[in-house]
Amino acid sequence: MRLKDKVAIITGGANGLGLEAAITFIREGAYVALVDYDSSGSERAAELTAQGANVEFFQVDVASRESVNEMVTAVLERFGKVDVLINNAGITRDGMLTKLSEEDFQKVIDVNINGVFNCTQAVVPHMITAGSGKIINTSSVSGVYGNVGQTNYAASKAAVVGMTKTWAKELGRKGINVNAVAPGFIETNMVLSVPEKVIENLKKQIPLQRLGKPSDIANAYLFLSSNESDYINGTTIHVDGGIVM
Repeated sequence: MRLKDKVAIITGGANGLGLEAAITFIREGAYVALVDYDSSGSERAAELTAQGANVEFFQVDVASRESVNEMVTAVLERFGKVDVLINNAGITRDGMLTKLSEEDFQKVIDVNINGVFNCTQAVVPHMITAGSGKIINTSSVSGVYGNVGQTNYAASKAAVVGMTKTWAKELGRKGINVNAVAPGFIETNMVLSVPEKVIENLKKQIPLQRLGKPSDIANAYLFLSSNESDYINGTTIHVDGGIVM
């Protein structure tokens, strides 16, 4: 019960890594605000509630400041505080540089950068008042070493690392830890939708010779959200099987 009675906001929580994190956090005693633009998150929250979890779904567009502010106000009314923020929401709109549309470029920036900024800025004043908090931002190996066809995504995930370091310096004195997790190739619907041949080639590039599991990322989120990471600040933990060294 490493997060007993802690309140966590998890964005992008309706599916994939966010949902796995929510399940992990609930198991460790947390109250969870499940945040996503995808309304199916309501069904996930209902299923978890039926199993005894203390969780509530909030449909939010993280790229909208108004939507985020309304969510944080509602979370505080429901749970009374925010101890942890997991900025997990993110999208891809892939395309080679010469063919990438301005619309697809901007949409990824709006969600993956502005969304992280909006959620963090909305939550931080309450953490400052409390004198403590954990903020975990989701980057990517693409933000570290780039990836063909992902100008927008790689740029956004590199920006997340820069924001993480900056906020760690600004907020550490306030008792708030800010860190990032950079997932590699994880067994999510997005990755598993690519051809099997491509996946096999990916595995050959990874020293552990396999894709990661959603639980690998959820456990990294858990560690950085718990008291066990109290002296870790401004770092990016690579959960990628060793593909980036």
